[in-house]
Amino acid sequence: MPPPTKAERHFAQALTAQGFAGTVSIAPGDRVVMATDNSIYQLLPGAVVYPRDEADLALIARLLDQPEFHGVTVRPRGGGTGTNGQSLGGGITVDCSRHMTRILDIDVAARRVRVQPGVIKDQLNAALRPHGLFFAPELSTSSRATIGGMISTDACGQGSCAYGKTSTHVLSLRAALIGGEVIQTQRAPHVPGTGRSGAVLETLDTLSRDQAELIAQRFPKLNRTLTGYDLAHIRQGDSIDPAAVICGSEGTLALISEATLNLLPIPAATALLLVFYPDFQAALRDAREMASLGATSVETIDSRVLGLAREEPGFAAVAHLFPVADAAGVNIVEFTGDDAGALTDHVTTLRDRLAAGPGRLAVTQTQGADVARVWGLRKASVGLLGRARGSKRPLPFVEDCAVPPERLEPFIAGFRAILDREGLDYGMFGHVDAGVLHVRPALDLTDPAQEVLIRRITDEVVALVHQHGGLLWGEHGKGVRSEYVPEVFGPLYPALQQIKAAFDPRNQLNPGKIATPDDSALWQIDGVPTRGQMDRQVPEGLRADHASAFACNGNGACFNRDAGDVMCPSYKATGDRRHSPKGRASLMREWLRQGGPDGAADPDFEADVKQAMDGCLSCAACTTQCPIRVDVPKLRAGFLQSYHARHRRPLRHYALDQLEALLPYAARLPRLANLMTQGPGAALMHRIGLTALPALPLHRPPLDQLRDLETLDPARDVVLVPDAFTRFFEPQLVADLAEVLDRLGHRLRVAPYRPSGKARQVLGRVRGAAAQARAQADLLRRIDATGTRMVQIEPAITACYKTDYPEGTPRPLSPQELLATLVNDTVQAPPMRVRLLPHCSERVQGAAGHTGWREVFARFGITLHIPATGCCGMAGMWGHETVNRATSETIFAQSWQDATAPATGPEPDIILATGYSCRCQSAKVANRALQHPISLLRQLMAAG
Repeated sequence: MPPPTKAERHFAQALTAQGFAGTVSIAPGDRVVMATDNSIYQLLPGAVVYPRDEADLALIARLLDQPEFHGVTVRPRGGGTGTNGQSLGGGITVDCSRHMTRILDIDVAARRVRVQPGVIKDQLNAALRPHGLFFAPELSTSSRATIGGMISTDACGQGSCAYGKTSTHVLSLRAALIGGEVIQTQRAPHVPGTGRSGAVLETLDTLSRDQAELIAQRFPKLNRTLTGYDLAHIRQGDSIDPAAVICGSEGTLALISEATLNLLPIPAATALLLVFYPDFQAALRDAREMASLGATSVETIDSRVLGLAREEPGFAAVAHLFPVADAAGVNIVEFTGDDAGALTDHVTTLRDRLAAGPGRLAVTQTQGADVARVWGLRKASVGLLGRARGSKRPLPFVEDCAVPPERLEPFIAGFRAILDREGLDYGMFGHVDAGVLHVRPALDLTDPAQEVLIRRITDEVVALVHQHGGLLWGEHGKGVRSEYVPEVFGPLYPALQQIKAAFDPRNQLNPGKIATPDDSALWQIDGVPTRGQMDRQVPEGLRADHASAFACNGNGACFNRDAGDVMCPSYKATGDRRHSPKGRASLMREWLRQGGPDGAADPDFEADVKQAMDGCLSCAACTTQCPIRVDVPKLRAGFLQSYHARHRRPLRHYALDQLEALLPYAARLPRLANLMTQGPGAALMHRIGLTALPALPLHRPPLDQLRDLETLDPARDVVLVPDAFTRFFEPQLVADLAEVLDRLGHRLRVAPYRPSGKARQVLGRVRGAAAQARAQADLLRRIDATGTRMVQIEPAITACYKTDYPEGTPRPLSPQELLATLVNDTVQAPPMRVRLLPHCSERVQGAAGHTGWREVFARFGITLHIPATGCCGMAGMWGHETVNRATSETIFAQSWQDATAPATGPEPDIILATGYSCRCQSAKVANRALQHPISLLRQLMAAG
């Protein structure tokens, strides 16, 4: 990996020396994580800086103007989800997403908000929701797209025909110009000024006046018109606004420090029609009629995307809206209004009219909570396509062409013909009302023979889109595709160069993109290194063994900062992209490329990889919540196994490695065992790196131990497969389950305890974990062969059987799965408010993870309230390691603190938690004693 240049290193040092308040890094791990986005490209920056405020951005801009740094370039970066390499390149990456994340002011009366550029779009709308307002441009990446990034690409998405693009809602910007001056944009008559801003305004005034006729002729009349250097919107009458050219400029003109945005009232009611078609072209042909219905938006997905959506955990909740299993295309038509009843009547009338028309297989209708669920699946499309099986993956490089909506169907027919001639598969989804369809051809760029198709297909699509009166980039910006800018702008391209020269005379801001101030070349689509070129340096066998790392396409779903979302707790707590599934996958790919398993990786870089992997809680949320299913726990285990084959393990690893095996012996002498972990013994544990350890109970209730499988009665018995946590630390919970089953006419038999292997797997003792798993799997198979039902209490271990055990291993039922089939009689319990906090391994299953508990408690007249929570921060052993404790408590504070707070109502609020570690963490951090649902059931049944 090439080191930073001397100038880049000097620049980083100068920032620190001159009072940069943010973070400056030339660490190889930070640089590798910033080398990719959601595009096919990979370019390593020389350094990464995380500014804290506007003064930091002004300092960067001021240093760039000093002669010694005239050769240094900077690359502004937002959420890092660009599909065209907009923020990639050498030089200094400027990432505002870590520190500049404040919502500065909400003016409800004026319906405007002032924000820093690192604010995430969904977070902004969550803050605006109580005021009945929202920021309109709706993106599929809204959970991680930053406002600065949206402005820099002039982003838009669903509903753009009604709501416009980001620039439609930008009222003003503050941005640092080369030299350090901060410009405040506003629409006003030009007044001669001085400095960089004076030169910029003079250039914009002159160009917009002198080129007005040519601008009017050249710009296509599309909903998705040209973004970036928007000459058509600089001038209105006698006034000009520099924001028109900064929006969509992809960081090539200035460093945005603040934005004032226009807000809209949230519609009172929303409804959807889902229209199903026998072939995809029919869905596109029907789009014009869909748009004529007065819809707010019309979206479409093809059968490939729909098939992947059906595999999502959340699909079950909306499956009733997708009755046609073999539909080749679906149009999703959204309507909004201020009167829910009137909207329902209107949409019902339209549904009946559409259903009676030819060429449609079915039409379904919904309002309420299902609307958000359906749009959630549509938003996931961009990531779902990346989950394609095999080495070929649908890739974004020609996927946001915009044509007049009436030309969309023939344009897509021509597009498909191009791909069919090349023998390629592809997936399609997009905004048919705006004439934009995302088409992603499936390629394997580790194969040089397929890499050449990028040029061939792009050139053909450019010609096709021109033939249909459209644009190559209707939504996702230019980036590496900037080589086509001179052709598209034609005689107006020199005007772009003049604008670039006024803002950035030495081409230091994201050079190679959109325009240059001189005759230097723009980047070309086949002149920039790709991920495939880097990945093919890894032996094919290693790529196969670490497939999920190489499958990561950079969609950034793991950059979600919503505390109620289960993925990824370490990233949410740190804001450090290395501590995310995407970051860890990127680091793993580079470590393998460097020959890490053979000990050939750069030691400094390997230390960065180790730090990132140590920060992973192994909660496994990424294995279901990441659209690509990046399996970081598996990558982590493999890395640690290799690393510790060459480096000594810390002492705590040996203690944790033997934890499951030693607990049966410790439980026989609980007082002695507790002396070693509590009171004076806690200091010793702290010295070896362990903390907040639970105590063993001094008294254990009698349990029915199963010693002979032949004594099982399948009709009556249920076998508990014990885990280390509930068997030894919470035996009363096992007794509670036994009493519940007894009242239901069943008998609980406790199987012989065996280690699950979970501890060893987390530590990267992969072979040792496999040996323990084989022994436990053998026991599971022998019990299963008797026909007796098995149950397992601890969710993390239940999940372990599914993910870490040999395929075909019988899986014990969870308590809720078992009890939902046994608790039939309705018993009215006293009025009570009950909260349920599922373990994160159940959270990732969506409603399926807690449906059983809802059903069981409903039979007692109790409605469970299940607040949105992520991880509690413990994750089994991780939170017990001293090095992780502070981050563990931060994770709890972000996600569980409010959920475990006492109720404010008149009745006591009973809080249930299904995870043992979650209950321990709540007691330790919040001083809240939470029950397991089984214990409350025992109390209810005893009282009844």
